[in-house]
Amino acid sequence: MQTRERWDAESCYRAVRSRDRRFDGIFYTAVRTTGIYCRPSCPARTPAFVNVTFHPSPAAAQAAGFRACKRCLPDATPGSPDWDIAATAAGRAMRLIADGVVDREGVEGLARRVGYTPRHLSRLLVAELGAGPLALARAKRAQTARVLIETTDLSYADIAFAAGFSSVRQFNETVREVYAGSPTDLRGRRGGRSTTGTVTMRLAVRTPFAGRALLAFLAYHLVPGVEVAGPGWYARTLDLPHGPGTVRLDVDDALEPGETAFVTATFALHDLRDTAAAVERARRLVDADCDPLAVGAHFDDDPVVGPLVAALPGLRVPGQVDGDEVAVRTVIGQQVSVVGACTVAGRMVAAHGRTVDSDISGLTHLFPDAATLAGVDPETLPMPRARGRALVGLAGALAEGRVALDRGPDRDTVRDALLALPGIGPWTADYVAMRALGHPDVFLPTDLGVRNALRGLGHDPVAVVAATDAWRPWRSYALMHLWNTLMPAVAPAPTTDPNEEN
Repeated sequence: MQTRERWDAESCYRAVRSRDRRFDGIFYTAVRTTGIYCRPSCPARTPAFVNVTFHPSPAAAQAAGFRACKRCLPDATPGSPDWDIAATAAGRAMRLIADGVVDREGVEGLARRVGYTPRHLSRLLVAELGAGPLALARAKRAQTARVLIETTDLSYADIAFAAGFSSVRQFNETVREVYAGSPTDLRGRRGGRSTTGTVTMRLAVRTPFAGRALLAFLAYHLVPGVEVAGPGWYARTLDLPHGPGTVRLDVDDALEPGETAFVTATFALHDLRDTAAAVERARRLVDADCDPLAVGAHFDDDPVVGPLVAALPGLRVPGQVDGDEVAVRTVIGQQVSVVGACTVAGRMVAAHGRTVDSDISGLTHLFPDAATLAGVDPETLPMPRARGRALVGLAGALAEGRVALDRGPDRDTVRDALLALPGIGPWTADYVAMRALGHPDVFLPTDLGVRNALRGLGHDPVAVVAATDAWRPWRSYALMHLWNTLMPAVAPAPTTDPNEEN
């Protein structure tokens, strides 16, 4: 064990000496002589090996008594891609912590969602991330507060509650402890003022980042009333824990490998306490924590996907702002074109979605929640009866908690629960896993779009599909690259899975 730990420390130190940005967000370097912790790519002079320790999370470094570096802002890095690759209990818990579950439901609520006792979950988090759930949530609140202080004109009281603190005093004490300065010091001479609930932030993403291709996928799937898009931007409504909101994302390509790029997100929130949840959901949507260099390196020598990655590095798997919505929309899309599915979804939104006020033209409704759809008569839905019954049955399972798509439960458990529902086959369950659960290793062998793409590239679909195990653990990215060759129809073609409309 000592040899292994020594090897790990030396590997980390080599990354620090080379200022390798690929490791930003993977680990953090704490310097005993200065009392600060940094990202591996910090431009400051490299400390001596004997003076540094390495930590798996900002919370672990803070718990050890270190404060964040003001030069490299280590807490502003994208999250670890390992949370989605391995999908361990700790990684799933981190996704929920970032969504604000600990602030809203406490450690008990977090543990219940992940499926462990609070004590056992705390042990797992300390072992894997170096800190317990309360410390991890505190670090996330501090990061949100710093970003709001430095990038908005919100008053400090608004920032305190928007970041999830229970009091202004707690906010002030945490900021001073983590950043060695008061909120006023971090903001500088810019004065805060009261707010109407609009917050603009920059979401960090690793490069290369094929932002325009991501935008094209989202724009092709627009549901009227819920989503709109224009040149270089995408906007949608958000159903958040404390009320409705909207987000506009300004997206562009950022192709310089190894750098950190930013997507500008403008949130209009009914309740500022939903800031952390809104930010996390926007980050999921753009797959912000992906490591595109690792994905690209995996396909370097692959004769099918390799040339596609070289032509469009940094392609992301679009995520979601609400797992239940993804599942419902996937069922709506069974056996119909994407355009047809969006039209049907728009009719359902108009009939059953709650209305919202928005300054963004075209955003009029929230997508109907599962409890509402569970009470709808399937005969009244604008789709075949079998699919209508499948949709209402799925909505009932989601509303009752028999299926949870919040990234808390184990992925295999969720897939089994979905397949147990009438009208839900492997194509639907796996597509939901890719989009709603952030699964990086999903492939849809029966998808017509995949087969058409392979034929268009001059490959035998049967032979390629039989060999896709070589694409693990990044098959979702291979899938996106194949679909992308079908532009402008970047979306999956209608499935022919015989299990879908039983």
